Amino acid sequence: MKVSTAEAKNRLTELIRLAEGGERVTITRHGKAVAQLGPAPANGKRKVILGGMRGRIKLLPGWDDPITEEELLGEKR
Repeated sequence: MKVSTAEAKNRLTELIRLAEGGERVTITRHGKAVAQLGPAPANGKRKVILGGMRGRIKLLPGWDDPITEEELLGEKR
């Protein structure tokens, strides 16, 4: 099922009931999917997927360079 953000706002309680029943609801803005409402995992926790963020996080060169205690505490000299 697809609904607009405005419709989702007006029908939130109904959409939550549908999700509790196992249905997935896609919320759209200007026809483009922006969110999805669905049933919660059975145990209340999401399954951890190792490497799930691989390629999405980029560390800049020097991110792990040592810093002084003053830099850590934000103190200026």
